[in-house]
Amino acid sequence: MKDHAALSEEFNIDEPRVNWHDETLWLIRQKRDKAVHGIPEWEWLRETASQVKNNVLSNLSAYLEQFEANALANGVFVHWAADANEHNEIIHSILRKHQVERMVKSKSMLTEECHLNDYLTENGIEVIDSDLGERIVQLGNEHPSHIVLPCIHKKKEEIGDLFHKYLGTAAGESDPQILTEAARQHLRETFLTRKVALTGVNFAVAETGEFVVCTNEGNADMGAHLADVHIASMGIEKIIPERKHLGVFLRLLTRSATGQPITTYSSHFKSPRQGQEMHIVLVDNGRSRQLGRENFRNSLKCIRCGSCMNTCPVYRRSGGHSYHSVISGPIGSILAPNLDMKEFADLPFASTLCGSCSNVCPVKIDIHNQLYKWRQVLVKEGYVSNTKAISMKTMTWVISFPALFAFAGKTGRWAMKNLPFLVNNKLNPWYKAREMPVPPKESFRDWYVKNRGQK
Repeated sequence: MKDHAALSEEFNIDEPRVNWHDETLWLIRQKRDKAVHGIPEWEWLRETASQVKNNVLSNLSAYLEQFEANALANGVFVHWAADANEHNEIIHSILRKHQVERMVKSKSMLTEECHLNDYLTENGIEVIDSDLGERIVQLGNEHPSHIVLPCIHKKKEEIGDLFHKYLGTAAGESDPQILTEAARQHLRETFLTRKVALTGVNFAVAETGEFVVCTNEGNADMGAHLADVHIASMGIEKIIPERKHLGVFLRLLTRSATGQPITTYSSHFKSPRQGQEMHIVLVDNGRSRQLGRENFRNSLKCIRCGSCMNTCPVYRRSGGHSYHSVISGPIGSILAPNLDMKEFADLPFASTLCGSCSNVCPVKIDIHNQLYKWRQVLVKEGYVSNTKAISMKTMTWVISFPALFAFAGKTGRWAMKNLPFLVNNKLNPWYKAREMPVPPKESFRDWYVKNRGQK
C-alpha cells in the first residue's frame, strides 16, 4: 500500500486542483475565524467543552450505562458492538428481521470506519447515502476525503459527469443548481421507498437517553421520519452527561466546521413514534484501547468538526485520500494508529507540527503534541522505515558530541557551496520541489557566541 507521501505526490500532479483545494479550505477557515471572533465567550465555550469531555472520559462507563437505562425506558433497542464486525452484523440482523434489502443512510463516519456499505452490499443489501456529498463519492465509488465536506476534492464538472451517468442529467451539465435539483428528485424517491433509515449520532445525552443528529440538508430527518425502522450508529465517545451541555457543543460545532452560527437542523431523537422501531448501536472499535493510552486519550474528545483539516497546510495541499484512513487530516493521524499502528505508521509524520490544528480545535485537543508523541511510539515499536530509523539514530549520535556536530555543520555548509550536487540530486526527495538554499556563512552557534556570548 502507498504511504501518505506517495499518495500526496499523485494528488499534486494536478496543480490547479491542489491550488483550488487549498484556497477553498482556507476560505472556510477564514469563515470559521469570523464566526468565532463574533462571540466574546468563545474561549470559555472551548474550555467548558474540554472540561465536560474530560469528565466524560473519566466516567465513560457510568455515563454509558446511564444512557442505556434511559434509552431502554424510552422504548429504544440498545445494542453494544465491540468492533466493526459486530456493528455490521447487528445492522444486518435488524435488516434481516424486517426482510429489508434496501436502506437509506445519512452521514456517519462511524459506518465508514466499520465499512458498513461494503459489508451490506456483499450481503445483498442496497445502501443509498442521502447526504449530497456522500452520495456523490458513493456514485464515484470513492470514500469521503473530508469528514464534513466529503467531496471537496471534486470539481463540479466531475460531479456533472457522475450525475449524467447515474442520474440522467444532460451530458456536460455542471450548473450546481440543476445538479442539486437532480439529486433532490433522486433522493426524494429514495426517502419515500425505504423502510429502514440509518443515521449517525453527534451527541448522546446520558441524562435523558436521547441523541442529537446535526445536518445542513435535513436528510437525516427525512430518512428517519419516513422509515418504519430508525437505526442510529454511535461511537461510545459521543456521550455527554446532561442536556444543558448541548448548548455548549452545538455552538462550537458548526462555527468550527463551516463558520455557520448553528447547524441548519439539530434534531433530537428520544423515543420511536407510534408504530416505529428505534435502535441505537453503541460501538467501541478501539476506543477503549485509546482511552487507556494516557498520552492519546484526549483524541476521544473530538466532535468531528473538521476544523483541523481546514487549517492544516499539509492536508490542504495533499488531499484527504492521501491519508488512506477514514478520518483524514491531523485528527485522523492520531486516531488511525490506534486502530492499526503498522498500517498507519506514516500518518503522524504527515504534519509540520505547526500547532494550527490545536489552536482551532473547539475542544482543545493537543493534536500536534499527540502527533509528536505518536512519532516517538512508532519509532520505538519499529514501525518506521529503516532509512528513517537509521537517519534518526545517526543524527542522535552526532548531536550528542558538540565538536562532531560543529564539524558536521561546517562540512555541510562547505558541501552546499562547493559540491551542491552531493545533496541536490534525484536521490534526495527533499529537492524535488525545492531550490538549493544559500548556505549560511556561519552556524547559529558561531553567530551567538560572536554577538551574544559576552553578555
